[in-house]
Amino acid sequence: MSETPEASTPQRRQASIEKKISEIEKNDVRLRIVGLVIDKKDNVVVIDDGTGKINVVFAEPVQAEVNSRVRVFGQAMPTEDGFEMQGEILQDMTNADMELYKKVSELEKK
Repeated sequence: MSETPEASTPQRRQASIEKKISEIEKNDVRLRIVGLVIDKKDNVVVIDDGTGKINVVFAEPVQAEVNSRVRVFGQAMPTEDGFEMQGEILQDMTNADMELYKKVSELEKK
C-alpha cells in the first residue's frame, strides 16, 4: 500500500514572529525575542530586551551565560503575571552586529 503525498509531507510549524517583550499579546503563538540573559537556573533563562523581562523555560538545561545577548525562539504562554515562553531554540547573538540586525528587522516589518 503506497502513501499519499499528503501523508508523507512533514507539517510545517507556524513561523516565529519577532516581538519586543512588552508587545506580546494573548493571540501570539510562536515568537522570537532578542535580549540579554539576566538570570539563569537549570532550564530557565530570564531575558531582558529593554522593554520587559520574560522567563523562558526549556525542556533541558541550556548553555547561556548571564549578560550574554541571545535570540530565543519559542511559544508564548499566558500566566497570571503576564507571559512566559516555552523555549525551543536559544541562539548566541554575542558577536552579532546589532545595528545591522535592527535594520534588517525593520525592513522585514515593512
